[in-house]
Amino acid sequence: MEPCFLTAAEAASRIEGGSLTCEELVRSCIARIEARDATIKAWLYIDKAHAIATARELDKRPRKSPLHGLPFGVKDMIDTADMPTTYNSNCYWQHRPAKDAACVSVVRHSGAVILGKTDTVEFAAAGRKAATRNPYNLGHTPGGSSSGSGAAVGDCQVQLAFGTQTGGSHIRPASFNGIYGLKPTWGVVSREGAKQYSGTLDTIGWYGRSVADLRLVAGAFQIFDVERDEPVSCRGLKVALCKTPFWDKAEAGTHRAFALASERLTKAGALVSDLTLSPPFGGMYEAQTTVMFGEGRAAFLSEHLAHGPALHQDFTDRAMNSKGITPAQLVAAYDLAAACRKEFDSLFGDFDVVLTPASTGEAPQGLHTTGDQIFNAMWTLLHVPCLAIPCTFGAQGLPVGIQIVGPRFSDARLLRIAAAIAPVIDVESKAVTERAA
Repeated sequence: MEPCFLTAAEAASRIEGGSLTCEELVRSCIARIEARDATIKAWLYIDKAHAIATARELDKRPRKSPLHGLPFGVKDMIDTADMPTTYNSNCYWQHRPAKDAACVSVVRHSGAVILGKTDTVEFAAAGRKAATRNPYNLGHTPGGSSSGSGAAVGDCQVQLAFGTQTGGSHIRPASFNGIYGLKPTWGVVSREGAKQYSGTLDTIGWYGRSVADLRLVAGAFQIFDVERDEPVSCRGLKVALCKTPFWDKAEAGTHRAFALASERLTKAGALVSDLTLSPPFGGMYEAQTTVMFGEGRAAFLSEHLAHGPALHQDFTDRAMNSKGITPAQLVAAYDLAAACRKEFDSLFGDFDVVLTPASTGEAPQGLHTTGDQIFNAMWTLLHVPCLAIPCTFGAQGLPVGIQIVGPRFSDARLLRIAAAIAPVIDVESKAVTERAA
């Protein structure tokens, strides 16, 4: 098997054991990019020579962490000191930040090789879309705004990549590209050096091709209790199936994924039951939209003043508060979110984890859209950790995943639960990856 097809955890194990060098791994990923990315268009910038030189140097040094030598993609609205950060905006196409974003610094100092910058929706918010295509069908979106990161990991061009989520920009691309993704609890990972849209919502996460991959990165970020060794069994695990108040938006692919996940878990001995959220949760999607646009007004005002007509109209509209968000609406949205956070966290005396849709269904056709965030926005505003798990394929042959959700700051517990249930839920995508390799 070419090293690019290894998961991050598999590659880390081989590097530790001496059967794979950092340089071999990086060269394999670069070869995969050279063969595929003219079609997939996941990357905006790669410095191949620098990546190889970095990997070669790492091969001379003691292994400092499990991330040692692992290639990492960075969404191009997160600053990198040695690469451009363009935000996919024509206003910043030559922008060179002075230092790494905090998240990049953490993985770089843990030994990861920053392979390059992945394409994104402009400012990870609106405006122009990424040029990236879905690896499973080039006529379909890979999702957004973490378009390039999701496609690069899904196409085995890189083992790990950063994404971000303000509405559904991280978990939805994971579903569309058949990969794993962790959106941590809000605030657990520093957002310093990442373009801000909404301080209340913006969250940095990461993609991999297994739960173990996500766990490696969580360890580097010293997620609360991540080192605790408490194995979880699928048998007897109390899983709450939550269709959310927005189930009428679910398409055939999500109906299939939801049913299969439930069936597979039940057969494996999990205690599966339904969860209906109380009526106030029905207002959470509208509340998230209010917060996103209300805070986006402040986030893009400086861009509007600096760039004027050169700035995409979407951002001028946000800066000028075209939706007419009022202070009273913002206060109501904040208050609803605060009440729902407390109520949601209190539910976990009755079950261990919530299983819920990750997307409306298969990735939509066309690159003019990135999909609907209806099954993600509420969880983002609740500040809870969300973990995407591949599940099945829809009628068009495109991946459809699910996500599991826990109470705030239960990220480590969620990873342990995912390690137990992912082998039960994710049966089909693993077979596809093995055939590709």
